[in-house]
Amino acid sequence: MTHENKLARLAGLLYLIVVVFGVFRLIYVPSQIMVHDDMHATINHIVGSSFLLRAGIASALVEQVMFLFLSFALFCLLHPVGKNIAVVMVTLVAVNVAITLVAEVYPLDVLALLTHAHHGQVLAPEQLELLVRQSFNSYDDALLIAELFWGLWLLPFGYLVLKSGFLPKILGIFLMLGGLSYFVEVFGSILFAHYSETAISNYVTLPAAIGEIGTCLWLLLVGVRQRHA
Repeated sequence: MTHENKLARLAGLLYLIVVVFGVFRLIYVPSQIMVHDDMHATINHIVGSSFLLRAGIASALVEQVMFLFLSFALFCLLHPVGKNIAVVMVTLVAVNVAITLVAEVYPLDVLALLTHAHHGQVLAPEQLELLVRQSFNSYDDALLIAELFWGLWLLPFGYLVLKSGFLPKILGIFLMLGGLSYFVEVFGSILFAHYSETAISNYVTLPAAIGEIGTCLWLLLVGVRQRHA
């Protein structure tokens, strides 16, 4: 196995870890804890199963560290295609990681509010619900900002894949389209109050999912083609 293929397989493995832990913290954990428009029920779920929220926070930490390592592995693999663009890619990932890690302070605040007996003694139920709601709202807002950089990093990444000659061009195209789709998602959410209720919000990031999962599996299972002279 060539050095490039070893790098590709390592990047694919790191990407898979990022995807799995990301799905767990962003989809599974909220689906088990959050009750739409019912903060009282949400709080009861957290109090009854605080370990799940803790596991979501821990998953976020693992995911973001692996994401940073992934960017380094991709830099080593793709910097011959364009070193400056590869540097930009890693920089955008680092910004995304920093914002996401800071955002995890908010669910930690929720745990502190709901698991420390002192808070339950000094705060009325309505006050507690308001503080928990504010923490979750701030968490969602921070993730929205992080999502912008998740889209931005896909643009140089997709370009490098497209120009590499040893990875399928179609994956590079989907990655770049995915980067643009995150712009629509972020700015749509900011500019239009009811964007999440529109049909486009359910499908806009589909190119990103195709590009990222496709690239992850290709790197992990296939590696890279022989570089053209």
